[in-house]
Amino acid sequence: MRNAEFQGRVVREATPPVTLRIPHSAFRTLSVAQPPLVPVIVGPTGVGKTAVAAAWAALEPITVVSADARQTYRGLDIGTAKPPPPLLARVPHVGLDVVQPGERYSAGQFARDAAVWLAEIRSAGRQPVVVGGTGFYVRALAEGLFHEPPLDAGRRERLHAWTARLPAARLAHWAARLDRRFAGGGRQRAVRAIEVALLTGRGLSWWQQHARATGAMRPWYIHLTLPRDALQRRIADRVDAMLAAGLVDEVRRTLARPVPPDAPGLDGVGYREVAAMLAGRLPERGLREAIIVATRRYAKRQDTWFRNQVRDEGRGTREGSIWTLDAVEAPDVLAARIVDRWHAVIRPSSPVPRPV
Repeated sequence: MRNAEFQGRVVREATPPVTLRIPHSAFRTLSVAQPPLVPVIVGPTGVGKTAVAAAWAALEPITVVSADARQTYRGLDIGTAKPPPPLLARVPHVGLDVVQPGERYSAGQFARDAAVWLAEIRSAGRQPVVVGGTGFYVRALAEGLFHEPPLDAGRRERLHAWTARLPAARLAHWAARLDRRFAGGGRQRAVRAIEVALLTGRGLSWWQQHARATGAMRPWYIHLTLPRDALQRRIADRVDAMLAAGLVDEVRRTLARPVPPDAPGLDGVGYREVAAMLAGRLPERGLREAIIVATRRYAKRQDTWFRNQVRDEGRGTREGSIWTLDAVEAPDVLAARIVDRWHAVIRPSSPVPRPV
């Protein structure tokens, strides 16, 4: 095979044309390093992501990277459905108990931390598996962070003072007015959208689209789903289990530290309703139903986000695609199917017959 040729002329006229011959074999060594392919289990709360990951861990050595914004808070264990201690002792997890309630922990910080965790897990010879229902965390890790423009510190501080006085509904209203692609997600995300839009003149979604860096992984999505009635039953059972395990006492202890009831961590589903009950704004007899209704709405938003933000490119048979999987079957059955498909993706069979 002939060598590739590149002809070029240097600037000085006295210099004759130069022909460079580069062997084709050299081109085969010139490749851009790609982030590693990593399985990512996503889906709404209550669908069974943790149970499937636990069953996967019984088949091969994995380490779970939690991509759940609520589980990053120390001491908030019951209402966030953190894995129980026996499971944590058997299956390594990272991404849990990162900050104290009241501290802010953004998707950007998660992506930076998780990039380090992924490298450490792989260097230890284990398979990382990202598990979580916080879509912005997963996207930040998979697609990369945007390069934030410089923000004036003084104007930012005054803006924070203004947004702190607004109720959550008004914050969401202004965020949606300033950024038409604002997808919701609580006070912290609304404040962020308002801040970026007013201080830069462009919406957060614009910056995320036009100034994005490279992600720390290439995701292979396993999107767990359930029929609506089945998911609603699981959510009701989960709420009953949380209340029986002491969710109210967990919130009471956190408020006594003291942590404001609207602080990051306590502003999530379940904690918000318990805080309202303890403050006398919600009758105790209505607590269970209020948490169930809020959790159902949250699960619907999660599932809608994953369906709209993650594209199906072949039912999980190729890199970077998503495999939508009905989670009605037992976790060990689902895990076995996932492991078989995963190994087919990373080690596809060769069409060339091997010599006998």
